Amino acid sequence: MSTIEQFGYRQELQRSLGFTDLMIYGLIFMVPIAPFGIFGNVFSVSHGMVALAYVIGLVAMAFTALSYAQMAKAFPMAGSVYTYAGRGIAAPVGFMAGWAILLDYVLVPSLLYLVASVAMNSFVPLIPVWAWLAAFVVLNTVVNYLGIQMTARITRIMLAAELVVLAIFLVVAGVALAQGKAQTGALTPIFDSSGFTFSVVFAAASVAVLSFLGFDGISTLAEENREDARRLGRSMLAALGLAAVLFVTQTWVAALLTPGRDALIADGDPAGNAFYDTAAYAGGPWLAVLTAVATAVAWGFANSLVAQAATSRLLFAMARDRQLPAFLSRVNAKHKVPVNATLAVAAVSLVLGVFMSTRANGVGELASLVNFGAMSAFLVLHVSVVVHYTVKQRSTNWWAHLVAPVIGFAVLVAVVYNQNVAAQWVGGVWLAIGLAILGITYLIGRKPTLPTEVS
Repeated sequence: MSTIEQFGYRQELQRSLGFTDLMIYGLIFMVPIAPFGIFGNVFSVSHGMVALAYVIGLVAMAFTALSYAQMAKAFPMAGSVYTYAGRGIAAPVGFMAGWAILLDYVLVPSLLYLVASVAMNSFVPLIPVWAWLAAFVVLNTVVNYLGIQMTARITRIMLAAELVVLAIFLVVAGVALAQGKAQTGALTPIFDSSGFTFSVVFAAASVAVLSFLGFDGISTLAEENREDARRLGRSMLAALGLAAVLFVTQTWVAALLTPGRDALIADGDPAGNAFYDTAAYAGGPWLAVLTAVATAVAWGFANSLVAQAATSRLLFAMARDRQLPAFLSRVNAKHKVPVNATLAVAAVSLVLGVFMSTRANGVGELASLVNFGAMSAFLVLHVSVVVHYTVKQRSTNWWAHLVAPVIGFAVLVAVVYNQNVAAQWVGGVWLAIGLAILGITYLIGRKPTLPTEVS
């Protein structure tokens, strides 16, 4: 098995995770019930073809997962796309890829905490949103500080709980369909000729793809994987495949039962209650409460727990290479976790989450920016595969090292092109800032470099 010492690093994190741990981590990061929280938005943008939007999102992410698997095999270390682009193409490109995906990784914990805190505030209004948010941040920071094994144990429990809630919804919804409560034809959620256009479904996919983000977080745990590097890529593909089955199934069933379809398509779902209204229609108020509370706990605790862990590993990897402040690379000697990076993520999540809670569409704005950062970094990932394997290594595995990444790149371009315009502008500004920082490092003689690989 390749070791990070071959690439000029010391093994500081604890190698304790196996294939199942990694797959569960990815599933929890994606959240098996993730569509509960954004169902109404995807339904509106897709003109009711919500299952089709998730299928297209799966296609985009499947090709991306294939590229991740190839690069994880070549460079089995923390840092995700930052490492892969930096070593597969060049260090400056790696910095920009890392800078792009920071927009995803740094913002996603804030997004998750905010969604969960708003949901909990709706049930217990006496406790303000900011207090719920602070409680979630403190709880997850403590668990992550105690080590990756503690995080792995917690994620197994949370995954089981989410799957139980999903099973209850599907059973109750199945009974409702058998009783004749369907609001539309069986195939409408996958294709409706009256509303289908490519721009509509790709715009919807750009929202639905938020549910898939997280499988890539597995790559940040490369230095905590105790098995062969190839298992890392396989765990990504396995997690993505299982999540896709769950996402398409639950959104298809929910779309068949959604009341007020025309109004939802025309007016959107600003309150984010469309799925819970559907649950209430299918099984009664108790099912609406169950699914809403499950969403809050899944996003605010389980998902944000692993998101914080992934983000801290990315910051650790970039700081270790002197592309972020060095204090972020400090590893706790007892728990073998990047302690300062973990605390930094907690602080940013708390401040940004509280600030965005004061904005009218804070959740929507954060979600759009998270997607833009991820998609931009994934585009560079596909290029990294082609450059590293086909150009540098002269690989003749044309499917894995040329055709698949080119197809994945093309699909992502279509998704990014149809994203929210405001997110495109803000994301563009973020990338411009990254370019400016990169330029400054060259001017002061500290251009990005990576430790030399040793044989």
